[in-house]
Amino acid sequence: MDIQLTIAGRRDLSGQIYQQLRAAVVDGRLPPGSRLPSTRDLALQLGVSRKTTLEVYERLVAEGFLDGRTGDGTFVADGLASAPARKSVRGAIALRPARIWRRVPEALAMPKPGERLPYDYLGGVTDKALFQPAPWRKCVGHALRMQARGRGIYRDPAGEQELRLAIARYVGFSRGVTCNWQDVIATQGAQQAIDLAARVMVSPGDTVAVEEPGYPPVRSSLLAQGARVVPVPVDEEGLRVDLLPGQARWVYVTPSHQFPLGMPMSLERRLTLLAWARKRGALIVEDDYDGEFRFEGRPVESLKSLDRDGVVAYVGTFSKTLFPELRVGYVVPPASLAEDFLKAKQINDWHGCSLTQAALGRYMLDGEFGRHLRRVQKHYAQRREVLLQHLRGPLSPWLEPIAPVAGIHLAAFLRRGLREDAVIAKARGASIGLYGIAGFYAGRRARQGLLFGYGDMPVEDIGSSLSALRALLGKQA
Repeated sequence: MDIQLTIAGRRDLSGQIYQQLRAAVVDGRLPPGSRLPSTRDLALQLGVSRKTTLEVYERLVAEGFLDGRTGDGTFVADGLASAPARKSVRGAIALRPARIWRRVPEALAMPKPGERLPYDYLGGVTDKALFQPAPWRKCVGHALRMQARGRGIYRDPAGEQELRLAIARYVGFSRGVTCNWQDVIATQGAQQAIDLAARVMVSPGDTVAVEEPGYPPVRSSLLAQGARVVPVPVDEEGLRVDLLPGQARWVYVTPSHQFPLGMPMSLERRLTLLAWARKRGALIVEDDYDGEFRFEGRPVESLKSLDRDGVVAYVGTFSKTLFPELRVGYVVPPASLAEDFLKAKQINDWHGCSLTQAALGRYMLDGEFGRHLRRVQKHYAQRREVLLQHLRGPLSPWLEPIAPVAGIHLAAFLRRGLREDAVIAKARGASIGLYGIAGFYAGRRARQGLLFGYGDMPVEDIGSSLSALRALLGKQA
């Protein structure tokens, strides 16, 4: 690729080029092993003689910054230590963001790439060892061939038709959501779908309601829209509809598997919420983030399947069923808002990756997605059972589990006298990654507890780690 160099005038051309190339190597903008243009190409790019660029390269090779390989090219020498990156440009002013961003909390802290404890109960992640790559490779190959035949143009903001058709069939069969493929909008994960719903329905100063405790990125998205966010408590039946603010125009719920506590919303509470939204003309955003994995009782009706008045936007994701890096979700908005959702999607990012969407659509239509769900369901059910056996048995003096009927995580409250930060720190010292639930509360009266994500925890590791945790808590007592 071309290197960005600036020639000022025609004096000391070799000196100007030398100083800029040397600085690029020292600063790390040209990392070790980077291939440089040939002296001929660089001379053409800069409008100088080849003799000038040849002198520069020879000087940098002699000083050890570059490595000339006969018949191969010129490269930045290996083993060079780059200078630490400068945090700010000299003389730069401190720009002030819009005042609304002062209210938006920091992003969720995520583990650094490659950082993982031997036993890690991180929520929201899946076991990629259970994902069979061969069928996926076949579908990606199909998508590549289809893409090669097409024109190099922008795609439909709503997503690839093949994927939207597959999603419409899937949610109609498994969740009772009546829709056709034109009603589905593919998104970059559930988070973008929720953000679109906020962009369409929320104006600065509007009152919106979220679950308490609940998913922090949703609160952040709403605060960024300038909304007044009201946390509404949940109980054993889900969101307390009787405590919803009367002026709310937008309500976010996780009725199939409340996040993070895990209880489903009762049918009576669902019908009450729908009646409330109909009366006030409010939008309900239903996040069905991992309802595919159900372990007890009959499937609970989605809010969207019960909606007769067009007040529910149904949101789903493939992050929990396949893997988070896929970054594909979807939303089925109310018919009255479909055009507005599509406008918001196009303004936001125009459209997602068409290759990934086409591959996923073929993966679903070929039946591979259903086979994958049936296969991993058995593993997750076994892990859930072993986890509950320990929490209800040896760990019961310290933990009070909330047994979920669905999903790939469960929460447990700490019994009186224990603090989650102390338990988490002690467990980390024993190479056990635990995570608290207090951060999911927006109010001050946060309950102390732990969230156990078991999607990426083999059964044998669950048994070993919880036995070690039992020994740690026993010593503390």
